[in-house]
Amino acid sequence: MPYELQELAAISGMPGLYRLVRAARHGVLVESLDEKATRTLAPARNKVSLLSEISIYTQDPEETVPLTEVFERIYQKHGAASPVTSKSSEGELTDFLAGVIPDYDRDRVYLSDIKKLASWYGIVSKHRPYQEAAAADAATEETPAAPAAEETPKAKAKSTKAAKAAATEPSADEPLSTGGVIGAADAAPAAEGNPEAAAPAKKSRKKAE
Repeated sequence: MPYELQELAAISGMPGLYRLVRAARHGVLVESLDEKATRTLAPARNKVSLLSEISIYTQDPEETVPLTEVFERIYQKHGAASPVTSKSSEGELTDFLAGVIPDYDRDRVYLSDIKKLASWYGIVSKHRPYQEAAAADAATEETPAAPAAEETPKAKAKSTKAAKAAATEPSADEPLSTGGVIGAADAAPAAEGNPEAAAPAKKSRKKAE
């Protein structure tokens, strides 16, 4: 995974991107993804869209490209510096998206969506480090596994009981999901063509570039 998007979200009525901190009584506490890292309360009525759950439509109605994969393709082609911004011309923006998703749906992906994508990539690449998957895997492989000590029957029973207790208690730093931020009744229906409205991402067939 090139950029960690799990805790990052776009919030309706609030410019830029935000990191979800924790749920609050009347909304969710968020931190702006910029130099100031300002913390504020996003009201419960605002729609919260996790970047990790957003996809881009393709010409195959059964397939979408997850935003995480889109960001990976952009990085591999252009690096951390995006060649376009939200102020680029229509031709530059459409050529940019076609360069990373040749089969994107021209009818359902609007120019405003591409502008949003360019803006989001610029923010994330500036404030989140790119993670090399190969390096992460290598580090995991090089770490020797500690030999497991043989447990007595009494110790095994005690550890099993503790594990069951831990499983029933949520961790204090557990990532916040949209389910805890905004209820189904609060979510406004998204307009057709918006990448935020895409169905949950299915595994895409990558095109040769």
